[in-house]
Amino acid sequence: MLRDLPTELVPLTDEQIAVVDMVRSFADREIRPIARAVDEADIEVPWEIWNRASEVGITSFMLPEEYGGGGFIDAFSQCLVQEELCAGDSGLGNFIGASGFFAHPLMELGTDDQKERWLRPLSGSTPPLSALCITEPGVGSDAAAMTTRAERVPGGYRLYGQKTWISNGGAAEFYGIFAKTDPTQRARGVTAFLVHKEAEGLSFGAPMKKMGQRAMVNCEVFMDGVFVPDEDRLGDEGQGFYGLMHTFDSSRAILGAAATGTARAATELALDYARERQQFGKRIIDHQAVGFRLADMVTRVEESRLLTWRAAKLLDAGSPKAPMACAQAKLVASENAMFCTWGAVQTLGGWGYSREFLAEKWMRDAKLEEIEEGTSDIQRLVISRVLARP
Repeated sequence: MLRDLPTELVPLTDEQIAVVDMVRSFADREIRPIARAVDEADIEVPWEIWNRASEVGITSFMLPEEYGGGGFIDAFSQCLVQEELCAGDSGLGNFIGASGFFAHPLMELGTDDQKERWLRPLSGSTPPLSALCITEPGVGSDAAAMTTRAERVPGGYRLYGQKTWISNGGAAEFYGIFAKTDPTQRARGVTAFLVHKEAEGLSFGAPMKKMGQRAMVNCEVFMDGVFVPDEDRLGDEGQGFYGLMHTFDSSRAILGAAATGTARAATELALDYARERQQFGKRIIDHQAVGFRLADMVTRVEESRLLTWRAAKLLDAGSPKAPMACAQAKLVASENAMFCTWGAVQTLGGWGYSREFLAEKWMRDAKLEEIEEGTSDIQRLVISRVLARP
């Protein structure tokens, strides 16, 4: 039931239907069976599933065709795929889709030469992992307050500073690093740079042990005079924040889809269990309290999906309403994912609390969606600021 997409409202193309079916099959066959083992491995990069996803084009589906990608560069198609990946497992789904986060500012600000050198390898048979470096120890959602600096030197720049909670940090070969070329400015002082892992002066902290979504290794990234040539500056000086905000809008919609997938997986598990499990002489689902909770869960999944689809469509149309819609989608979908994963644990009772089922893992995974790419409080702030305008 929850796998039936509302195509009566938004028809899908034959190509979109085929991709959804392919990714759904991959998630059922390849992602779900290894979700527990990857979670238990914690700080190990799941290279095997990355390579299998690469072989069938899932890691590069969101990259332009002219650079070897699948050509699904519109936000709506990316949301369709991300929901299916994360319905398999959110940690692995977000790991497999990570190239899109690195690629977005590159597609927004990059030259043809930069796209050829940095995008095309992501579509190869053995693509590298990539990472965006934004968050700092003292700077989270307020990205304009970053303190990492880029000093002008002959032929380029030298980067100094520290980033933290960098997804794929240490494992990635390609890094998009945001730094201040003008520390006296906030947003207008931010510039983006492309950096290879082997760059002198670039180093990494130990992988962080996390509550959930352990398929994606996170660590600190240190820059001690990392030289970046002029040809690897992304966009003009001071243009980095512009590209970053467009990336955030897109990523918030995609994370809304990811959270929808998590909520869907948890709700499907709870429904299956409640239909089979007997308590007090009848199925659990026939008890009013449980049935009502499941009704709320199913409704929230649909709510999350529809808000996410609306945000993606507004993004693709270039609508000025898109930033608010993306904030709404991420806010609602992430909080619904927490509710639905809690509901699954509650419905399964002791089994939900155990590692016998994935419900407890998904509940841990879902929490990240309320925090990353701007916390739920930040999404409410974005929405409230729009509402405050005349």
